Amino acid sequence: MTIEDNVPRAVVPANVNEPDRIAFGLTFRQLGIVGGAGLVGFGVYRTFGQLLPQVAWIVAGAIVFAVAVVVALGRRDGLPLDVWLRHGFVLSRKPRTLAPGAARASSIAVVAGNPSLPAPLRSPVTAVSPTGLLTSEGRGKVLIACGTTNIHLRTGGEQGALLEGFGRFLNSLTGPAQIVVAAQRHDLTVYAQATIDHAPRLAHPALQAAADDYAEFLLDLDSQRDPLRRQVLAVISGELGADAAVRALCGLGVEATVLDGPAVASALAGAVDPFSPPAPGPRAVPGAPITLRSTS
Repeated sequence: MTIEDNVPRAVVPANVNEPDRIAFGLTFRQLGIVGGAGLVGFGVYRTFGQLLPQVAWIVAGAIVFAVAVVVALGRRDGLPLDVWLRHGFVLSRKPRTLAPGAARASSIAVVAGNPSLPAPLRSPVTAVSPTGLLTSEGRGKVLIACGTTNIHLRTGGEQGALLEGFGRFLNSLTGPAQIVVAAQRHDLTVYAQATIDHAPRLAHPALQAAADDYAEFLLDLDSQRDPLRRQVLAVISGELGADAAVRALCGLGVEATVLDGPAVASALAGAVDPFSPPAPGPRAVPGAPITLRSTS
């Protein structure tokens, strides 16, 4: 007798996030751009039509209409072109130099003879406690480092149980939550050095030679390629919600650990500049005094 596992499937439309089409296959935003350009052009023509010949107005109108269509229908970096242009305009108006703290008139940097006043760099995170509770937008949040599980290697019944358990975890949340999946560069030199240090303790010279070759392979891979590691963080509101989330995730077979203060500070620093290698050792929690212990 054969038992067929029913693999659970959820059908999600491909255009679930697309805005509604109003007319002519265009959204309200696209119709507003094209129609607005047409109305403005018609108004300009009615007001100043006698200043230029008819051919000049036709050429100018065709150019304006083509630009409006490109802006309405075009996309760049996954964004509509008008949104991308608006973000670029806003970015061009922002100061290029940001520094922690408040802006002061005395902190003026002269670059190529032009004074440049740095603007204050304001992070949404205002405080991080030693236990890992961070304050953002007036709410306490906790970061949970999560592992992953391969659902494709499970049977249909197991997949259904995992999906139901994940659904119960989402339904148990009592506040806003966020799951962040990021890819960061993975340093393989640490593993290569550990292999080199352990190689002399191996029983046979052939094993020692194999360990040295493996360490050399790791160093070549680190220098010639760009190895990446995946980091999964769950941001849960409140410490009590974090404890329930950890229990729910562990019930799904996913390793979950609440990050303490230094680990949260390190995760925030990695999110701000993910391409820089992490600094060795634990990071100081914001607001905690930094001391130096001399070993001499």
